[in-house]
Amino acid sequence: MHPATRRALYRRLREANPQPRSELEYSTPFELLVAVMLSAHTTDKSVNAATRKLFPVANTPQALVALGIEGVKPYLRSVGLYNAKSRNLIGLSQQILARHGAQVPNERAALEALPGVGRKTANIILNMVFGEAQIAVDTHIFRVANRTGLARGRTPRAVEQALERNTPAEFKRDAHHWLLLHGRYVCTARAPRCTACILADLCEYPERSTAAPRRAAGK
Repeated sequence: MHPATRRALYRRLREANPQPRSELEYSTPFELLVAVMLSAHTTDKSVNAATRKLFPVANTPQALVALGIEGVKPYLRSVGLYNAKSRNLIGLSQQILARHGAQVPNERAALEALPGVGRKTANIILNMVFGEAQIAVDTHIFRVANRTGLARGRTPRAVEQALERNTPAEFKRDAHHWLLLHGRYVCTARAPRCTACILADLCEYPERSTAAPRRAAGK
């Protein structure tokens, strides 16, 4: 994709959603870390349903450790893989207490060392909590980046690296949210809504609907 086209694409996303936000519900950095960890292989809706019940009871590392694995499980039944995630949640809380003074760490290595936390979750925390211009590549972003031609790659890490190289600095902080939401609601896996897509004339997807609206690249 030509750099001017890439910039136009991000500009349109910004105009449509100047202040993108996560759809996960949280009020503290630790709550966000828990919610993002729980969101693997499930929907934000399912995570929010669980945390609306869990957080009023236990929303700190200390409270979760006191609750214990078996105490956490009933709250996470709406979340996929809840048995493993219950273990990870308690292990994560224990490690934050033992190694980080009950605070969410601000370094990638420390985040990725936490149970249940991988590169994608670490990128989200570094971006949303600590203000780093990181782009976390999930299934939605992987699909949008490859389909549009914005950043092609065979693996999430390859797409992440391409987005890091190619995304103009002014858009990098919010790129994760824009691309995720676009993939979730417009550029869907089975039936992309090309005819309603504000990026249609910039998109390089070969199966893009021919009825998609055409717009000037600079708009």
